[in-house]
Amino acid sequence: MKAIVVEGLSRRVRDADGWLTILDDLSFSVDSGDTLAIVGASGSGKSTLLGLLAGLDVPSAGQVSIFGQSLFGMDEDQRAAWRARELGFVFQSFQLLPQMTALENVLLPLELAGAPDALRRARSLLAHVGLAERERHYPRTLSGGEQQRVALARAFVSRPRLLFADEPTGSLDSATGQRVIELLFEMNREAGATLVLVTHDEQLAGRCRQRLTLRAGRIASIDQGAMQDAG
Repeated sequence: MKAIVVEGLSRRVRDADGWLTILDDLSFSVDSGDTLAIVGASGSGKSTLLGLLAGLDVPSAGQVSIFGQSLFGMDEDQRAAWRARELGFVFQSFQLLPQMTALENVLLPLELAGAPDALRRARSLLAHVGLAERERHYPRTLSGGEQQRVALARAFVSRPRLLFADEPTGSLDSATGQRVIELLFEMNREAGATLVLVTHDEQLAGRCRQRLTLRAGRIASIDQGAMQDAG
């Protein structure tokens, strides 16, 4: 089954000189349970594409289907409900709420969804990422690697079918980034989710089964990753 089908996707915005094309006529698909790295130079449209796949922006042309459902056939409220139900997101800057503890950050999506076993699931995921003893700590007291592990727990706690990651190791040193990569792929295997990530990290991109290279808003190539994720 196809998790994502993109057909003729374009995004244009108006600037002082007229219309600027950010993405131009993209078409590709991602199988359910697959892993895809979106790579390319800065300004090639990677993060814009990820935002469109998440329904955070709307295209100028084209369609995106998620598990057979038209993403832009939904209104904004329906897309927000879909994200809460189906999508986990990991950001370069972690995006943890500073006034909440690690546990509260992981709990939040479950509480919003009214999950009856929220506390047990949140504590279980924090333990899984090695932070059981840090659950009462606020983000400002955690290292960058610890904050990203909290973010991973938050992304997976809702058991999403899709996981999107935007430069998940971009704010981390090499050793810490490697530990986060291992944890990301381990948790994704266990969850059976479809993983799509934007990265400049060649090692991270090589762990994905597919690599989509953008150049000036167009698809330059779609290739198999340099190495398959062991699992």
